[in-house]
Amino acid sequence: MSGKYVFTQGLKELRFLFCQTSEASAATRSFLNRAYPTMKKHNPNTPIMMREAAGTQPRVFARYALGKEKQEALSGLTDAQIEDRITQLVKQSS
Repeated sequence: MSGKYVFTQGLKELRFLFCQTSEASAATRSFLNRAYPTMKKHNPNTPIMMREAAGTQPRVFARYALGKEKQEALSGLTDAQIEDRITQLVKQSS
């Protein structure tokens, strides 16, 4: 897992939005509990933000250089599928 979360230089921020109690966000919470320490260890200078709000559908936003941003919906995905989506986002440069 360590190589998967070495972010590209173009990635400026990774932001997760999810509900702290809903079943739809359960896989996102599980993924973050498992993967956040590794992501932060390999990318200590890149902000990785987690925003919890009741009723929010799980999503992830990747902000790149020059203000470009991409988002992915995480609702209905398994922990492994979320890992694949995040890996794709952090490897892109814009």
